[in-house]
Amino acid sequence: MNYQMIHSCIRVMNLEKSEKFYQEAFGFEISRRMDFPDYKFTLSYLKAPGGDFELELTYNHDQKEPYQLGNGYSHLAVGVVDLEGSHEKHREQGFDPKPLKGLAGGKPKFYFVADPDGYLVEVVRV
Repeated sequence: MNYQMIHSCIRVMNLEKSEKFYQEAFGFEISRRMDFPDYKFTLSYLKAPGGDFELELTYNHDQKEPYQLGNGYSHLAVGVVDLEGSHEKHREQGFDPKPLKGLAGGKPKFYFVADPDGYLVEVVRV
């Protein structure tokens, strides 16, 4: 059997703010949106242009408190050729990216930036 990654889901407090972040920070596009008003939730699927994998943003209309993300280091990852340019772009956009890092003190290969709900996105040089 062959399996393929289809999507990953995160729960968000403000759907429009989260959609805007992923669109502005990474160029993701909304591929579809499904609203279930009777059940008080909305699903928004975003993906990178030309990609198949989707990020599902789940917005529960009656959620009042921020979701607890835990103390692990769970994160999403995206790849980019110009790591330094991406880091500067995210800094200029006010997304407050973490410093460029390398494994075991090596050359910079990645950095992290948090979305509006605090989910980490690792930006990796490809």
